Parts: sequence; C-alpha cells; structure tokens
Amino acid sequence: MDIDKMTLNAWHDDPANWKFGVFYFNKKDTRLFPPKRFGFGWTINFANPDSVFSMVVLTGLIIAIVLWIR
Repeated sequence: MDIDKMTLNAWHDDPANWKFGVFYFNKKDTRLFPPKRFGFGWTINFANPDSVFSMVVLTGLIIAIVLWIR
C-alpha cells in the first residue's frame, strides 16, 4: 500500500495518534519508525508489532554488548 506524504503528515499531526502526547500509535501507518512529534529523530509506532519487536531486539543487543564488554 503506497501512502502519500500528505496522508502521512495528517496522521502524524493528529493528536489522537499520540498517546499521552509522546507515544505514537497508529495502526494505519506502516512505518516502523516515524518522525518524532517534537524535535529531531524518530520514535516507535507502537501499533506496529514489527517496530516493537525490532526495538526489543535492538535493546537486547545493546544490553548484551554492554554485559559482554564488562
């Protein structure tokens, strides 16, 4: 499904897609890491199971590396 930039921006700007103002949650948005609401960088689309899984794997990898270095 090809979603145009205007639709992505509308979803991103919709306060209903932001839980507590900081957690992005939009089942229609297929992006794993959409841009943050404020500032620079990306956040996780918590409605997308793939993005949550990738964040858990990344966090586990970082923890494993830190423990291995110690």
